[in-house]
Amino acid sequence: MTTTRTPASAAGRYVDARLGVARLAKVALRKVFPDHWSFMLGEIALYSFVVLLITGTFLTFFFNPSMTEVVYNGSYVPLKGIPMSEAMNSTMNISFDVRGGLLMRQIHHWAALMFLAAIAVHMMRVFFTGAFRKPREFNWIIGVNLFILGILEGFAGYSLPDDLLSGNGLRIAEGITRSIPVIGSYASFLLFGGEFPGSDFIPRLYIVHVLLIPGVILALITAHLIMVVFHKHTQYPGPGRTNSNVVGYPLMPVYLAKAGGFFFLVFGVLALLGAFVSINPIWNYGPYHPSPVSAGSQPDWYMAFLDGALRLMPGWETHLFGWTISWNVFVPAAVFPGILFTALMFYPFIEAWISGDRREHHLADRPRNQPTRTGLGVAGITLYALLMIAGGNDVLATLFHLSINAMTQTLRVLVFVVPVFAFWLTRRLCLGLQRRDRETVLRGSESGTIIQTPSGEFVEIHTPTTPQRAFALASHDSPAPLELPAAQDPRGVRRPGSRALARLRARLSHFYFADALTPATPAEVAAVVHHHDEPTPLPVGDNPQPSTKA
Repeated sequence: MTTTRTPASAAGRYVDARLGVARLAKVALRKVFPDHWSFMLGEIALYSFVVLLITGTFLTFFFNPSMTEVVYNGSYVPLKGIPMSEAMNSTMNISFDVRGGLLMRQIHHWAALMFLAAIAVHMMRVFFTGAFRKPREFNWIIGVNLFILGILEGFAGYSLPDDLLSGNGLRIAEGITRSIPVIGSYASFLLFGGEFPGSDFIPRLYIVHVLLIPGVILALITAHLIMVVFHKHTQYPGPGRTNSNVVGYPLMPVYLAKAGGFFFLVFGVLALLGAFVSINPIWNYGPYHPSPVSAGSQPDWYMAFLDGALRLMPGWETHLFGWTISWNVFVPAAVFPGILFTALMFYPFIEAWISGDRREHHLADRPRNQPTRTGLGVAGITLYALLMIAGGNDVLATLFHLSINAMTQTLRVLVFVVPVFAFWLTRRLCLGLQRRDRETVLRGSESGTIIQTPSGEFVEIHTPTTPQRAFALASHDSPAPLELPAAQDPRGVRRPGSRALARLRARLSHFYFADALTPATPAEVAAVVHHHDEPTPLPVGDNPQPSTKA
């Protein structure tokens, strides 16, 4: 049989002989990905970032990052003759004089909001399903850092136009910087090149926004995707799915076609938002000047929690040795976010230490089967939502004709009470759902059919649970709480390590796992199946349907 050598095949052989990419491409294109809608959340973030790069490149051709004052003489008549910075002037020209400029600006802004929203929801999915556990702890850290960098990048982006709204945001950032004890004023002078607002900050922020942070984000996304390929994708429990395989579709051609179509869908949604939903109309705010502050000004959603924390903190200050420590700014704007994101970043290691679990996990948890973790997650989301509400307390007070002082006082109480209640309620709901799952596996589902026994008793017939559903409901771990080990081993030798730390670990382990329910065992399920004369046993450890190896 004669093989026809086309120019393309010859070029491919030439490149492969020098780079050896054929084997790598073959392995990559055969990579299997599980099929579940929640796995598309990370793709939305990735595609939004691609849109950000495309639209941001367009905007860089027309934006002038200078704080030199000029007089506006563009197409927007209400601002003609008004002094403003070159940054504001060029942004106005992009919006009204560059063909397609306003569309690109708005797509860019919507893509930034979508990017951070997708990362946040994707992190929720990873957190609630335990997809951060070994061996994916470092990938979780990368994800948290991507979210932090996205917040900084978004803040830098909407600060560049130098309009009144963004200038007020920069004023808050300058106040936060000054609140750092001892070094705050020096750090502010270094960042702004002198007294606020200075003349150097916008050019510096522009370099950070278009070069530094995007480069780091791109590197972290690359590392994140490499780790996903290396560690395999997590998958939800089910027949044929184990810790050593992945059931799904190969990258080529199925997943690649689906991913390509999904990219254009995300791009289309962002384009529609940019075309029909106005965002950040800087011409309504005017150029920045230190004296006015626009009423009802609100940051983008991802910064609202920080604004809310600042509004709720009482005006506490301390004067020590000639220094003023502004606790009312430093604690909510620096200490609180630092504690929040540090705890979030190292949570995988904290949970592993509490549970003593050092195994690899490639099967995702159902959130109900980890009630304490799910409760903590819901409590965190509740706190975040309350702080976002506090960030708009002036707008909400005006809209609903409420006292802003009463609203602030109420929210100060709620941020401590409601997250605790949300944790308790979520935990009880998860335990209740676990009990229902156990009953469903052992007794089946209610059929609605009532029969009368020969003794006159009325009973309802239960429909037996299918083996596939029973497998999904019963195939999860129920960790036992760690007990406090004796101070000495059987030979009378003192155990190494801190006794207080061991006691703390045991208490936290009981807090996490003391109320966990034991799932139905294969023996119990087999007994139920025999009772219902079901010929097919629960497929525990079997592969009832073919799986594709990763």
